[in-house]
Amino acid sequence: METLSSKIQAIAGFAFAEVFRAIKAARPHRPIHPQGIRLVGTLERDTGARLPSGIPWLDTAGTSEVEARLSRSIGLPYALPDIIGLAVRFTEQDKLADMLLATTGPTGVGRFILRLRRDAALAVFSSMMPYKSKTGPVLIAARTIDGPAKLPMEPGAFRSLLGDDSWTLELHHASPLGVWTRFGTLTLRLTDNAEDTTERFDPVLNPIPTAGTYGWTRRLREPSYAVARRRY
Repeated sequence: METLSSKIQAIAGFAFAEVFRAIKAARPHRPIHPQGIRLVGTLERDTGARLPSGIPWLDTAGTSEVEARLSRSIGLPYALPDIIGLAVRFTEQDKLADMLLATTGPTGVGRFILRLRRDAALAVFSSMMPYKSKTGPVLIAARTIDGPAKLPMEPGAFRSLLGDDSWTLELHHASPLGVWTRFGTLTLRLTDNAEDTTERFDPVLNPIPTAGTYGWTRRLREPSYAVARRRY
């Protein structure tokens, strides 16, 4: 039987979808994250002992080739800060996996609050909504550890500063209010043509391997993603 909380979550998901629908009338292709920068690279999960997350894929060493998209969520003028999104896609056992991160604070409740940023190199990214593991909810975060000191989100400036260099981010996992534990690195570089990608990333349809999702996160997210995927 549907609980009161699940009904509230479904209503909230419907409300978010209606907002997306209104924005989509003005931006039919991408209601949010309208312009982005395509990147490619590798996601390496560390070897050696570390505090486990409860998600086997995160806790096992390995390397995945990735495609990524860095974008400004709201699409404000470049002179203004915006929520920066980092979407990462890879294939594991012939299945797509999408990991979506956005600029937040690094600690405590701050990791659940979206932050406006101008510079990707100085930002902290997190998943905000948790994955389901064997031991409870798990968040993922990323922060820069190597590459250009500044990566402003204006595409021309970003491409000029990154050039042929690589941008490396350290990856961490944590319980919702727990200590971050490093589990790997994400190394990204520009593609040859440096054009935006037409791919659409969806963490609900394409969760990371061996991780579950919570019903409440699906109820909040899926209606909006369904609207965003629809082609007019």
